[in-house]
Amino acid sequence: MNPAFRVCGYVAAALATAVLAGCGQSQSKAGFGGFPPAEVTTMAVAPHNFPVAFEYVGQTLGSKDVEVRARVTGIIEKRLYTEGSPVKAGQPLFIIDPKPYAAQVAQAEAELVRAQAQKAQADRERARLAPLAERKAIGQKEADDAASNADFAAAAVQSARAKLDELKLNWGYTKVVAPISGLSSRAQKSEGSLATANDTLLTTISQTDPLWVGFSVSENEQLRLTRAVAGGQLALPKDNAYDVTIKLSDGSTFPRRGRINFSDTRVSTTTGTYEMRAEVENRDAALKPGQFVRVLLRGAERKDALAVPQVALLDGPQGKFVYVTGKDKDGKDIAQPRPVVVGDWIDGDSGNQFVIESGLKPGDNVIVNGMARLQPGAPIKLASAPPAAGQGGPSGEKPTQPAPAGKK
Repeated sequence: MNPAFRVCGYVAAALATAVLAGCGQSQSKAGFGGFPPAEVTTMAVAPHNFPVAFEYVGQTLGSKDVEVRARVTGIIEKRLYTEGSPVKAGQPLFIIDPKPYAAQVAQAEAELVRAQAQKAQADRERARLAPLAERKAIGQKEADDAASNADFAAAAVQSARAKLDELKLNWGYTKVVAPISGLSSRAQKSEGSLATANDTLLTTISQTDPLWVGFSVSENEQLRLTRAVAGGQLALPKDNAYDVTIKLSDGSTFPRRGRINFSDTRVSTTTGTYEMRAEVENRDAALKPGQFVRVLLRGAERKDALAVPQVALLDGPQGKFVYVTGKDKDGKDIAQPRPVVVGDWIDGDSGNQFVIESGLKPGDNVIVNGMARLQPGAPIKLASAPPAAGQGGPSGEKPTQPAPAGKK
């Protein structure tokens, strides 16, 4: 080998050794993994009373949903309304061919006239024979038969009149009218189709002011709330007097608040949930029946609860956890993971926070900023003194992350 190349190789090896030695020294002087300690902000948790909100998936429905069905059998001649448009109570919607019913009414009227004529004849016969029977000019049986025939004729008149009224009613049913005011749906039968009495569905009408929003509370959720109330940890509004907020599918909030108007005490055998229903004013028909929305219930309060900002919660293989400050054997500040059980979501003046059911105790310093570089046992550098407990984030600022959809 050329001596010049051999000398160059020794020089390169020496330089590499020097560089590695320098890196080792820098790692020994730096923080965890060779990086400087992460600068973090903490907050001291303390028990407070927090307003809590419960959020559920709901679906809008009309306060009255009416199925409009044919009440007589016949061919649909005409549809008189615009599908999907608002309709008023009593407004004609369909015309079923009235001619057969008009003919039946005419026949019943003739039958009534005949029965009335028979009654008049029977009455005259009874009036003629009654004096004769009193004078014993005729037998009593003949007079009694005349009286009975008059009674039979009177009954026949009543029957004919009742039949006429029934046929007139059916004739009137050939004009199908809206039973309530509300929003109409599409016509289930087209013109020319056969409608069967009390069977064929023609359309539906939904009363949308007020509008109802149905939602369900799981049995586990209800049991958890009941235990929390019994233990004095949670106070619920009396008589379900929640402040109800409706959130639409695009994330916007419906401008008008609602109230709970029904809460079932039984568990559904099909879904295993308690059914609840809210009522909201909808005079401008901004909400339509069948929309999926989120129902936010406010008015409950957590008593002496510990809470942390949403930004402090992290996901690990075993579930949710937070970082709290601790000390290593040399007395230096380090980050320690702490598994926690998360409770209700708090959305209010104190910011987006979560109640911690277990895993933390009063006085723990929870890291709320600077978690990106943290690992269990990593050294940390405190950026500032802990802010007052109950605030939404470092330096009293509220975190800007949106609350997770679907959290109850």
